[in-house]
Amino acid sequence: MTPGARVAAAIEILDQVGAGTPVEQALTRWARGSRYAGSKDRAAVRDHVYDTMRQWRSAAALGGGESGRARMIGRLRAAGADLDALFSGQGHAPAPLTDAEAARCAAAETRGAALDMPDWLLEQFDASLGADAERTALALRDRAPVSVRVNLARGSVEDAAHALAEDGVTTSPNPRAATARTVLEGARRLRVSGAYNSGLVELQDAASQAAMAQITGQGRALDYCAGGGGKALALAAQGWNVTAHDAEPARMRDLPARAARGGHDIRIAPTPELAELPRFDVVLCDAPCSGSGTWRRAPQAKWDLTPDRLTELTVLQAHILDTAMGYVLDGGALYYATCSALAQENAAQVNAVTARHPGWRCDADWHWSVDASGDGFYLARLLRE
Repeated sequence: MTPGARVAAAIEILDQVGAGTPVEQALTRWARGSRYAGSKDRAAVRDHVYDTMRQWRSAAALGGGESGRARMIGRLRAAGADLDALFSGQGHAPAPLTDAEAARCAAAETRGAALDMPDWLLEQFDASLGADAERTALALRDRAPVSVRVNLARGSVEDAAHALAEDGVTTSPNPRAATARTVLEGARRLRVSGAYNSGLVELQDAASQAAMAQITGQGRALDYCAGGGGKALALAAQGWNVTAHDAEPARMRDLPARAARGGHDIRIAPTPELAELPRFDVVLCDAPCSGSGTWRRAPQAKWDLTPDRLTELTVLQAHILDTAMGYVLDGGALYYATCSALAQENAAQVNAVTARHPGWRCDADWHWSVDASGDGFYLARLLRE
């Protein structure tokens, strides 16, 4: 595919997303109907789509409309691309720009559009982050870094860096965690690399790694909202005897294979079984949340979130905390985590749950900002006295 044809394909997908189709579904539908597209073509089209979705409002302002074509023009214009070359009408490229499209150069007229944030959410960011709100919103317009966690049960950080380099994956130290390496080149070769398939490295954001590094000690740990199991794997690599649980067990379907690859023995416990197990030294609740600290990776979530859905999430978080406390040993600790930047999902939840449950106190919390090193993340430690 020519560069212009890739832009045309992205415009088609963006129109579907604008009509309400989930982005991954639209991308999959296009890929299945475009067998001629090679892996580099598919990657380029995906990048066009996701880059535009991260800048959904400002791209519309710069492109003069809300169609996929207008937003693509706006985003490429902001990037300084040669629009005449990409919109040539030749070789399956989009039609040339009209006079009106070529003359359009207006910037976003509102603060929310300039920061690519729904207006109601920008108010939440201001309240939660204060002076850091605008920097965070702007950081969410860019691509997220790719980070791996070195599994020290399989080898050293130096071993991992060398093994990855042999397979064409260049990395550098990430300041957030001793086990974290940021991928500089070759990210798409990670899953076929020897280091990955031998369990020496796992894909995991550096903020998540930094959070798990705060859970020190040894003993029995329960990952209560395990999902795909990345944090359960990190805890197991640190020496914890880990049990994983999720309200939707299908989310954990890949965890046994991932644990085996990393050399870990992680018990999978469905909800009825948890009540029969002894209580745990540590319970981790990485609760469902807005994901606002990770919107670089899932930009559609930013535009789909509503005030009602945020309220539903905070109610669910409170219920999870109330329930998970029952699985903690006397003298044990409950760790509450989210990948959210919003205060009502973080400190407000911790303050509320300790007020509801005498005998519990929060003795520490940690915040990681959205930046070049990793995602936004929150972790609090609640002690049972």
